[in-house]
Amino acid sequence: MGHIRPQETVDSALRMSDNGVADKTNAEIHGVAVKTIRRWRRLYQRRGLPRGTAFQGTPCPRCDGAELDEAAYALLLGWYLGDGSIAKARRGVFTLQIVNDQKYPDLNREIFETIKLVKPTASPCPRKGPGTIRTEARWKHWPCLFPQHGPGMKHLRKIELTDWQREIVAKYPEQLLRGLFHSDGCRFVNWASKADGKRYYYVRYMFSNESVDIRKILTDTLDQLGIAWRQPRLNAIAVSRKEGVAALDGFVGPKS
Repeated sequence: MGHIRPQETVDSALRMSDNGVADKTNAEIHGVAVKTIRRWRRLYQRRGLPRGTAFQGTPCPRCDGAELDEAAYALLLGWYLGDGSIAKARRGVFTLQIVNDQKYPDLNREIFETIKLVKPTASPCPRKGPGTIRTEARWKHWPCLFPQHGPGMKHLRKIELTDWQREIVAKYPEQLLRGLFHSDGCRFVNWASKADGKRYYYVRYMFSNESVDIRKILTDTLDQLGIAWRQPRLNAIAVSRKEGVAALDGFVGPKS
């Protein structure tokens, strides 16, 4: 059966339709009319025509033993714990959402690419909000990879890493910290006064999160790397010592 559009476009659109993406959104993503999406779905889904291997559900690393890019997963875990959420969609599908400031295009591109490394068949969808980019991807197995998912805000419920997540973080602590600091943290120049009243300036990393459990995940990982930290206020963790800042600069660095 021939299509004017490349078969890859048809396959991608039908995969999104199978995953519960609305026709209008699907059409916008693929640059076609809504009626085209509906026509493709009629031809393939309603009449049961073969659609190729693209529509066999993406295997899950936890349920099916599929391969997992653990470094990318550790990074995505940091983003999820900081500014991520999972929402239930239709037909048993879940939507992973990572929110980030739209003024950081490199980081928004990193989120997009990291999701695809964790789920190679993903078609992440960046959506613009007021000053933000919300990158979404659908999959039935997101709760398998992020068992911290649950009702309500993260700081109002217990957040703990499972044993298999701790094993990954132990291997890729830098990736987890990068995701955490770039989601709920910042790097800035601070100042303090000397006894003679003169100011001196130094670089500081600050992480702010209302969840005591997520802050502990951060500090445990800093401890693993021997990076000194302190808690300047109840909901914040700071790294200010020169050697600690230098270490973080090696794998976190300024936002861009």
